[in-house]
Amino acid sequence: MKQRKNIAWLTLTAILLGSACTRKFEDLNTNPYDFTEEELSADYRLMGEPLSQAQLNLLIYNDPPTAQLQQNLNADIFGGYTMTPTPFEGNNNNSNYGLIFYWNNHPWNVTYSNVMKSCKFAQDKARNKYPDFYAWAQILKVEALHRISDIYGPIIYSQYGKLNADKGVDYDTQQKAYYNFFSDLDSAITLLTDSVNKHAAERIQQFDLVYKGNYTKWIRFANTLRLRLAIRISGVDKQKAQLEGEAALNHPMGLLRDKDDIFAVDISPVTNPLNIMCYTWADLRMSAPMESILTGYKDPRLPKYFVPVNGANEYHGIRQGIRISAKEQYSGYSPIVKLDKKITFMTVPEAWFLKAEAALYGWRGAGNAEENYSHGVAASFEQYGLPNVNDYLQNSTLKANPYVDPRNSENNVPAGNRHLSTITIKWEEGAAQEEKLERIITQKWIAMFPEGQEAWSEFRRTGYPKLFPVVVNNSNNTISTEKFIRRLPLPQIEYITNPKAVEEAKKSLKGPDNGGTPLWWDLK
Repeated sequence: MKQRKNIAWLTLTAILLGSACTRKFEDLNTNPYDFTEEELSADYRLMGEPLSQAQLNLLIYNDPPTAQLQQNLNADIFGGYTMTPTPFEGNNNNSNYGLIFYWNNHPWNVTYSNVMKSCKFAQDKARNKYPDFYAWAQILKVEALHRISDIYGPIIYSQYGKLNADKGVDYDTQQKAYYNFFSDLDSAITLLTDSVNKHAAERIQQFDLVYKGNYTKWIRFANTLRLRLAIRISGVDKQKAQLEGEAALNHPMGLLRDKDDIFAVDISPVTNPLNIMCYTWADLRMSAPMESILTGYKDPRLPKYFVPVNGANEYHGIRQGIRISAKEQYSGYSPIVKLDKKITFMTVPEAWFLKAEAALYGWRGAGNAEENYSHGVAASFEQYGLPNVNDYLQNSTLKANPYVDPRNSENNVPAGNRHLSTITIKWEEGAAQEEKLERIITQKWIAMFPEGQEAWSEFRRTGYPKLFPVVVNNSNNTISTEKFIRRLPLPQIEYITNPKAVEEAKKSLKGPDNGGTPLWWDLK
């Protein structure tokens, strides 16, 4: 009897719902706690929330193990900022060029899954309706994808989301990707400049984790990013580089310049993932080049970056690619100073150093190289609240210290070694252009810490600052010890899921798909 009653009730319910579905489908088949697309558009959440996620995943903010593989165990080490005391995989890992393919999928996977996908969604919804959101997504897309191109070379960019039935999803060569970056930045800057006086900042404010809805600062960032990319290709494509660089230098809203123009994503209440890597896992320590240069210069930024060891005023960094049998050998070396709840991708000093280099090349609007160099160092001191920048800038004698490893003399870099920097701090107007470039890039490297991706890119482009080669090279002769690692191979996941397109993309490389093959813009 009970079973029959249940069946009867279910039958009646089905009849009523069936009738209702034919008459008022939308009312009865919509989650009352959900939002319609129209409601989301009304308060801009439909575009804004995905772009918040894009910002938070430029370096994945809430997953330290993934962040470690996304950047720290590649670019942060290769760029000379930090080194791990941990002998991962029996001390056969990225740090000594024993590249681990499943590690090196992560920069690609995070960016395409969490950033590119979000930006495309936002742009699809904003197209022809919300030009400020469309432009904002465009800028974020270039910020994320130029980093990926500078890791791998050819990338999926202009053809993203377009499936070629015969070949999969096509790649852009790195040159084509860069040209698309410039085009996208140009249109985004135009749209956002036009939006400054037309749309209220509140439209993006609640979703903007960097500038809180300040269009002018986003335009300054986009101009500075454009200049960064122009300088990057200045060796390989001089005419295009100058064209794009001068467009950035002469835009009326300018480059990053004020202290609060720094491009740093607010991830609060989550802590910076580097803090977890350093203090919870003890997987991150100061690098040997950082010790050598900062102690040699008696640089006042040193205690802002790293913690002295043994309670004394001594700093010890680890040389990349050395013999490590157990973490305990080097875990007592200098950790980083704990970072705040922001992740920095571009500093104001970088803008000044970009201008300094542009001035070396005579680009219109770049100003004077020496003045820009001095402003860059001063802006870095201001960022950390440090006095006496003029005394620092006038020092013409201090140089990088020889590196001494207290645990193993095999790792020492003595005075006179060609990998030990001899560049001084004070600007020398009569110096050769190459010496001026080394001085600019060395100070730029110090000021950009801890953004290792840009440090690695600039080291590959210029050879500065001078870094120490690996002692142990586990690359099976695919990466030259003296030439350092130039890129990461294309992700293995792409070989599996997009094989024909990968094979076509490899044709644009200067050699085999390995870590020793330089990128298009890399002429060193």
